[in-house]
Amino acid sequence: LEAQAFRYTPAVVFVSKMATSGEAPESWYLALLGFAEHFRTSSPPKIRLCVHCLQAVFQFKPPQRVEARTHLQLGSVLYHHTKNTELARSHLEKAIPQFEDVKFEAASLLSELYCQQNLVDSAKPLLRKAIQISQQTPYWHCRLLFQLAQLHTLEKDLVSACDLLGVGAEYARVVGSEYTRALFLLSKGMLLLMERKLGEVHPLLTLCGTIVENWQGNPIQKESLRVFFLVLQVTHYLDAGQVKSVKPCLKQLQQCIQTISTLHDDEILPSNPADLFHWLPKEHMCVLVYLVTVMHSMQAGYLEKAQKYTDKALMQLEKLKMLDSSPILSTFQVILLEHIIMCRLVTGHKATALQEISQVCQLCAQSPRLFTNHASQLHTLLGLYCISVNCMDNAEAQFTAALRLTTHQELWAFIVTNLASVYIREGNRHQELYSLLERINPDHNFPVSSHCLRAAAFYIRGLLSFFQGRYNEAKNKLFMETLKMSNAEDLNRLTACSLVLLGHIFYVLGNHRESNNMVVPAMQLASKIPDMSVQLWSSALLKDLNKACGNTIDAHEAAQMHQNFSQQLLQDHIAACSLPEHNLISWTDGPPPVGQFQAQNGPTTSLASLL
Repeated sequence: LEAQAFRYTPAVVFVSKMATSGEAPESWYLALLGFAEHFRTSSPPKIRLCVHCLQAVFQFKPPQRVEARTHLQLGSVLYHHTKNTELARSHLEKAIPQFEDVKFEAASLLSELYCQQNLVDSAKPLLRKAIQISQQTPYWHCRLLFQLAQLHTLEKDLVSACDLLGVGAEYARVVGSEYTRALFLLSKGMLLLMERKLGEVHPLLTLCGTIVENWQGNPIQKESLRVFFLVLQVTHYLDAGQVKSVKPCLKQLQQCIQTISTLHDDEILPSNPADLFHWLPKEHMCVLVYLVTVMHSMQAGYLEKAQKYTDKALMQLEKLKMLDSSPILSTFQVILLEHIIMCRLVTGHKATALQEISQVCQLCAQSPRLFTNHASQLHTLLGLYCISVNCMDNAEAQFTAALRLTTHQELWAFIVTNLASVYIREGNRHQELYSLLERINPDHNFPVSSHCLRAAAFYIRGLLSFFQGRYNEAKNKLFMETLKMSNAEDLNRLTACSLVLLGHIFYVLGNHRESNNMVVPAMQLASKIPDMSVQLWSSALLKDLNKACGNTIDAHEAAQMHQNFSQQLLQDHIAACSLPEHNLISWTDGPPPVGQFQAQNGPTTSLASLL
């Protein structure tokens, strides 16, 4: 861009005349800046002309401070608006040794550029040096600490990131910024949650709660701190599988975001430069609250509510992405899709789920970082889809790939639990099954603190005992553990699955009354969720149960229900397996195969098992 001839830019010719006519240096400089900004903000932007105007500054032999600032501005424009990263880098490197008001911004931008070029080892010392010499400039010192902490987080070095955030919190306290101190501490709390250091999280969140409540400042900043604090609390509960216990916090969070949406942005800048930060834009916070609400609804088994909030969030995201290219929006979108895909599989909409899995593949294909962070979840979703269409070999391959790609303990336990269910259904993988069950033993050293996953591990053991004909043992596992745990935290889907399995056990044992006492509430709960597979199972059991008890009319009614559910599932099964995206079930390695799908002639799987 710089190589273009300047004589073709009318703005430069005009400023040259100003300079030769004896105009003050500030006049020609401000004129060039004005032209450059005009070209940059034109619609569409005229970046070539903007660069010409900035480059022309050097022709007038400006003072050193102006020269440094111009190198920074050129580097910024080239970095953000062109692919000429080498030239951007050259300008930013020239700005670094200069004046304080330039060098910190240049160091921040240059480290971003280094990271984009995978030169992380160049970015880190640059940021460290800038942090060392910026202690007298509170805004830049805090910003550079945040930036280096983020860089360590992206490299999965959470210990170093936490240390830096701790340094930032103490620095913010010393310079009298309780607001930014809270931001540093909440960010540290988020990383400690990721590391599962719960012993450190609880006192930290207690301190944060006190700081947030006592801080008197800009109402939007205060409410945004409360949102950050409550999001951490809600996700902490959800990670622990405590869907009932989280409800008061979730309600507070929803009320808080409603309050924020009624507040007007205050244009008055904070008097303390260390307070010039904000956690997330208001619109992003709204999407985030929708997202955690979807997560809660999914775990609790309120799938229609999850669908409602997903639709709202995705609509908001589409509007935001038209104006905002922030990577966090794509992350929000992927997480929303991951949850709604699981809802679709439960409610009997496999074809739609498969198309949404394909959508996640496309989003991940556009961002290597997004794919790295969500590859395991993507294979897990494909494994769940494979179970729903009875492709058990493919399900095993998908779950195996997912396990290979994750270090997240809760996700690992979720995958292992589902893989165990595949081995149980196959009936001939005893050695692999028992090896898995040892690793998720809910009675001894269960690997995660999640209430929900521990209850699911008890259910899997009850299911195995049922398939092996050990009915009394299965009853104890389901009655004494799974049902007790799922009822305690309103885990509706696990409750419905446990009830119908207990009903089946009592039916096999000839206790028709107890069987009916289990199956009827199972059907009611499954209809409320709605869970198509449990409804299918319950209606089949009700048909046999009423037939055995001589209730001909009820048996006929249950048979009709079973027929309707079977038809719906069969049609959806055929539709899903006929989609070209169905070939995704064979993908177990490498980047997502976007655009490589081949349409199939028809379904290749059976509907023999829809347990």
